[in-house]
Amino acid sequence: MQTTPPPSRNRFRWVLPAALVGLVATAAVLSRRADRRAELPAGVDAPAAALNAYGFHFEEVAKASGIDFVHSAPTFDARLAHIMPQMASMGAAVAVSDFDRDGWADFYATDSREGGRSRLYRNLGTGRFEDVAGAMGVADVNAPGTGVATGALWGDYDDDGFEDLFVNKWGRPELFHNDAGRGFTRVTDGAGLPDWVNATSAVWLDFDRDGRLDLFLGGYYDERVDLWHLETTAIMPESFEYAQNGGRKHLFRNLGDGRFADVAESVGLSSRRWALAAAAADLRGTGYPDIVIANDYGVSEYFLNEGGRFREVGEAAGLAVRPKSGMNVSFGDIFNQARPAIYITNITEEGVLVQGNNLWVPRDDFAPDRPVYDNLAQSVGVELGGWSFGAQFGDLNNDGFQDLFLTNGYVSASRERSYWYDYSKISGGNSRIIADAANWPPMGDTSLAGYQSKRVWVNDGAGQFTDVAQVVGVTETYDGRAVALADFWNRGVLDAVVAHQRGPLLLYRNTVDPDNGWIAFELEGAGGNRGAVGAQVRVTWDGQTQLQEVVSASGFCAQNQRRLHFGLGRAAAVERVVVRWPSGVEETLASPALRQVHRIVEGRAAVGLAR
Repeated sequence: MQTTPPPSRNRFRWVLPAALVGLVATAAVLSRRADRRAELPAGVDAPAAALNAYGFHFEEVAKASGIDFVHSAPTFDARLAHIMPQMASMGAAVAVSDFDRDGWADFYATDSREGGRSRLYRNLGTGRFEDVAGAMGVADVNAPGTGVATGALWGDYDDDGFEDLFVNKWGRPELFHNDAGRGFTRVTDGAGLPDWVNATSAVWLDFDRDGRLDLFLGGYYDERVDLWHLETTAIMPESFEYAQNGGRKHLFRNLGDGRFADVAESVGLSSRRWALAAAAADLRGTGYPDIVIANDYGVSEYFLNEGGRFREVGEAAGLAVRPKSGMNVSFGDIFNQARPAIYITNITEEGVLVQGNNLWVPRDDFAPDRPVYDNLAQSVGVELGGWSFGAQFGDLNNDGFQDLFLTNGYVSASRERSYWYDYSKISGGNSRIIADAANWPPMGDTSLAGYQSKRVWVNDGAGQFTDVAQVVGVTETYDGRAVALADFWNRGVLDAVVAHQRGPLLLYRNTVDPDNGWIAFELEGAGGNRGAVGAQVRVTWDGQTQLQEVVSASGFCAQNQRRLHFGLGRAAAVERVVVRWPSGVEETLASPALRQVHRIVEGRAAVGLAR
């Protein structure tokens, strides 16, 4: 049975400026949808007030920490010049990893200009970071004729204990082997990867549970499109709602010898929707990772992993009842029920377009062979996020409940002139008009969903979220793309790093109420998959049980730290911790010490090594 009303099945509405009735109706809808935001009165000490009211406060410290990176965008074929700002509106990505295994979280940030240099920031453990991308051999990934970076992902594909680096691109993807933290060797040639893809979504996962990490890639533009040398300008989606002329799906099975074989179609992954983000996790307790894809210009996809083969059930599960502009996939156990919810972001612009973000929560009659979800985004307060890109769940104030950090904004140019009117005109055309970029109105210096305020939604533990971004120190309005969470200072709190399109990389240092406790886990698998991708940890305390899983990709073009972090509020003890390894083995820790990072090796969980 359902515990909440089913999500509306009405399609979203484009509101043309001439359609006054539609405009009024949209405004009425917005007025009914509470967008709970917290603000501070003028003259109040913001950090102290935020700590007192919500238990945490962010300070932006990028420059003070040695980070001076500003993302730059590509320039495509001259026939796209009239809409270049939106054609070149993606590519800013960030991926966290302790690549040298020194105990401090590092991160890689992509640049998307032809010849531009990406950054690898090594955490020096002193509060400062040093760019070592050039010295390590991973800076120059945008060589002329090879495309430009749109994302990056860490994963130990050869199981040597060091995470290797994959860079996905509008163009030729690249794979770099991590040489024990001392440098990287390019191993793209001979790895079996495609010569050209146009992908923003990439996921490491062990889909067949053979102990080796496999690689999923979701195409956006058709892989036959070279954005710098167009054979035709008919490269755009055929529909704003049901486009299926995008890039293909790839699933590269790890052969164990440094090579990969694409098995996507043979295992049931064959759609050509416009994938923008994807994530994989065992959402049903079967031991196998399912794949969720946020598609632009259409419905989301939910692929059940049935013993190494996939079956798409998005519509039956409730995730594909309405076409939207999916951009983000992240998982969170927001009610502490050991049942992950799925957050997929979309677009909202007051007076023009109301899609709303989706928070898909498992229903009471959820079953492994019949997963069903209700969209609770509106009722809990995380529906309206602007042009929403990256979003991550994490306990930002260590109170025991997972909060949500969202970044947004599309193209920020003129503050007076908007492209929305022209955008709505092209959206109403037939498929041949929409699909040809030559028909799209010129952008000039207009903005499209620009200068948007970010969202930091705090979870009150009772099913309600409140946006406290302005109160807790997240006040910038750059065009956000990727956000990743990690404990960069090893203090038992989650900090945030945010990548912006044509904007600066920002680092938010988190200060948390010291009375709130925490516990964290670093896992190492045995017999393959040493990074423990797919391992699940259940922590039980004070009547609460929270589930987290080690995943690779999360959000939009982002990767969080591998370490799993649990806030505990005022709890004096943790009753037990259950680790379910990707192999299927379960191990239990009884009463582990609080305020420590526990390093657990499969087969030795009872030891509970802490550092």
